[in-house]
Amino acid sequence: MRQFILENQNIKNGLVTLEGKDFRYLRQVLRVKTGDMLSVRLKDGKLQNSTVAKIDDKGRKITIQFCANSENSEAVEKSITRGVQSTEIDGKLPAVEYWLFQFLPKPQKFEQIVRQATECGVACIVPVIGEYTEKSSVYALEGNKKERLERIIKEARQQSGSPVDTKILPPVSLSGAVEAWEKVPSENGDKVAFVLSERDDCKDNLKKILSEDKNIKHLAIAVGSEGGISPQEVLLLEEKGLFHPIHFAVNILRCETAALYGIAAIQSAIN
Repeated sequence: MRQFILENQNIKNGLVTLEGKDFRYLRQVLRVKTGDMLSVRLKDGKLQNSTVAKIDDKGRKITIQFCANSENSEAVEKSITRGVQSTEIDGKLPAVEYWLFQFLPKPQKFEQIVRQATECGVACIVPVIGEYTEKSSVYALEGNKKERLERIIKEARQQSGSPVDTKILPPVSLSGAVEAWEKVPSENGDKVAFVLSERDDCKDNLKKILSEDKNIKHLAIAVGSEGGISPQEVLLLEEKGLFHPIHFAVNILRCETAALYGIAAIQSAIN
């Protein structure tokens, strides 16, 4: 775990008491002990080092205390996790806000996509009900499924150290997806979107478009489900003037691989 996402903001004198799921996760999964160090991500995005001050197994509570100096290198060395720590990779929020419009695949694949997108720092994930989306995939997002996806996001952020507060929206139709992207504020052409196409006759070029838009602040990518995105859907996105169809000259990719590949390719091109 690179960081602990603090949802309970009831901080008194630098102390926070954790119960319920947080207690079970820290005590039973991470097996923390008194004196262990935790890198804690607050709701405002700030990263703060803390110490496990008290463990009450009978009352099922853990009290953590924030360190006065969150940059203390000694705290990093005494952390309960190995490898690179959040304090070493942490910085400001990315200059670009990334959106993923994911045409709904089967539930298990969608969970994997959500996890990977979160680790990559995607800010907003929008499930899209497309022509090839199975009805069962839409039904699977109802009820307790949303809570499970939010838990996956939290665990992915904790593992990756992502400072981005990834959100997942309710499923929308293709027109609803277009409307959601239209509502994202834009100034001086600082917003650009791509749709991944299986056809290699796309006239747009990723590098060329990104080089033309040098001050991008919002970037979206639309990725198909198991059956891809229908030609009519790609055409609609293109005709709206919002999404540029692009094709990667690679092997045929699974939808969960295509999402990760597309996000990585675009981020690499920008960075």
